[in-house]
Amino acid sequence: MTGERHVRDWVDGWAASRGAAPPLVEPWGYTIYVGLAEHVGRHVLGAANDGVREADVREVAGSVTGRGTHLKVFAERERVLPWLGEGWEPYGADDYLMTTALSGAPAPAVPAGYRLRSWTRGGVTRVLVTDRAGAFAARGQVAPTGASAAVDQIETAAEHRRRGLGSVVMRTLHAAAHEQGAVRGVLACTPAGRLLYESLGWEVVAPLTNATYAGSPAPRPERGAR
Repeated sequence: MTGERHVRDWVDGWAASRGAAPPLVEPWGYTIYVGLAEHVGRHVLGAANDGVREADVREVAGSVTGRGTHLKVFAERERVLPWLGEGWEPYGADDYLMTTALSGAPAPAVPAGYRLRSWTRGGVTRVLVTDRAGAFAARGQVAPTGASAAVDQIETAAEHRRRGLGSVVMRTLHAAAHEQGAVRGVLACTPAGRLLYESLGWEVVAPLTNATYAGSPAPRPERGAR
């Protein structure tokens, strides 16, 4: 399984998970229209690691003129950032694309004092964990797209961390995706998330560099003659 295949799996699953427009295939990767004020759309390079070409990144970055477009490149930041040009602002640091094989193993029991709810709409399964009072504790969702499924929006409230809730959410999503026919999972994560996912058998496919276009710098005013 190549990095490019995992990128395509993630693109398809992420778009389904977020209710975005179907990805458009480009010569260099994919365009997804999201439709939010600060996230109008995103360009995702289809290659990964050493397959990412400077010419492609420069072409895509140079074609953007409107604020709110995001760029996703599956290569190291130190390689990618010098290729972006003016107006691009990186965000996140040391993010990753990861994958794992999915099995039909049942989800673990929820720790005492918590309640788990799950539901599926439009093919996307969501999991919510609440505490005794009914307050938010953890969540996540998964979007199967055939043989693959993208895990997304994994979150645990600060006061409920280190209690196994992230593992419960992830394994519940694994089981739900496998039941819908998916045999492999993909996700994009932060360094903190990577620790949880590796403990559950996930492996890094490639680093992820993120940037958003904030607009060209304002021209400097001309000084009058002295």
